[in-house]
Amino acid sequence: MPLYAFVCQKCEHDFEDLVSNGDEVECPKCRSKKLQRQLPLIGKPQVKDAFPSSCGDPSLPPCGAPGCRRTGRG
Repeated sequence: MPLYAFVCQKCEHDFEDLVSNGDEVECPKCRSKKLQRQLPLIGKPQVKDAFPSSCGDPSLPPCGAPGCRRTGRG
């Protein structure tokens, strides 16, 4: 069952719900069935996890990556 995000058109409550084929979704706050399904957000990897630990070694030349702590002075 996929997880979908919804916004209620009646009370503006936003929520997520697991939905399978044929399920009717209703707002858990006001029980309205006038809902707008939201587009899913795609995760973006964090910069700190994208680089090897050597990126923080100040004796190496700067790599130009965002968040790089290398200065090129050693």
